Amino acid sequence: MKWIAALLLCSMLQVMPVSASRGIGYGQGTQVDGNNCPTGALDFDAQYGKYGAYATTPDRSRIILTFDQGYENGYTADILDTLAEKDATAIFFLTGDYAKTETELVQRMIDEGHMLGNHGMTHAALPTLDDAGAREEISALHDYVIEKYGYTMQYFRFPCGEYSEETLQTAQSLGYKTLFWSYAYVDWITDNQPEPAASLQKLTDAAHGGEILLLHSVSSTNAEILGELIDELREKGYTV
Repeated sequence: MKWIAALLLCSMLQVMPVSASRGIGYGQGTQVDGNNCPTGALDFDAQYGKYGAYATTPDRSRIILTFDQGYENGYTADILDTLAEKDATAIFFLTGDYAKTETELVQRMIDEGHMLGNHGMTHAALPTLDDAGAREEISALHDYVIEKYGYTMQYFRFPCGEYSEETLQTAQSLGYKTLFWSYAYVDWITDNQPEPAASLQKLTDAAHGGEILLLHSVSSTNAEILGELIDELREKGYTV
């Protein structure tokens, strides 16, 4: 499966020296400020905001839910049901394979008021490509989604969290804002899912104003706890 191959590539890139690919592996780190916001995310915003690239949202009363959609594992419909029940919206970052094969779910995302984000046509790590290849990786999916769904995407998320200053500029030149994240956890290993109660506690403990939360829709745990998570975040005073 192309997605599995891409994940293996991501794993290799995370330990590859920066000079080998010009790439930087993003991570928000564990240090937080007085508002519980990871300082790594704030540092990223300060350094790369000039390229329209962000790890937090300026609205500190809000938490943005985002889901990476690499392949369908049977939980996205339940996630959409919960979002509808809670009157919450999310950004779904699609790969090309997902956009092409999961047409009913993608159309439902649009119809129910969610945003579609661009996660690359083939989920390639952009710093490993030349400029033409990086542009094609973004533009091919952008154009496909317009043609197939009549929807114009405006947010890009770098596959593997692997970026470079040059590729941030490339995304910006194509009219995109880039969204990373200020919190994520290991939720994508489908045969080793985290325990739901512990995951809910971890996510609520990490909550912070301006958070961009990265979740994966292949996670049974995420599908199970999403409703409670939204309730907990709202009880903390955040708009979700």
